Amino acid sequence: MDIPDWQTPETKRLLEDILSLKNMREAELFFRDLCTETELQELSKRWQAARMLHQETPYSKIVEETGLSTATVARISRWLSGDQGGYRLLLKRRP
Repeated sequence: MDIPDWQTPETKRLLEDILSLKNMREAELFFRDLCTETELQELSKRWQAARMLHQETPYSKIVEETGLSTATVARISRWLSGDQGGYRLLLKRRP
């Protein structure tokens, strides 16, 4: 099985370090240092779109509410139903 290009030792370390955050405040501090405000907003919009797709919200409403492109919403939809299952995993825990 091939390892995807994004799964590098550096990304593994980043994910492990994220798991060491203890609470919301630590997460806020870390992610605000790690990402620009625009990047954080974009990540939030993508997660919002995944939640809305899970609730079977029409693409047009998702695009209108999030400002994401239809291509981005379509990509999120593919990932939501794809093999990885990351979105579904968290949606089960935090619908």
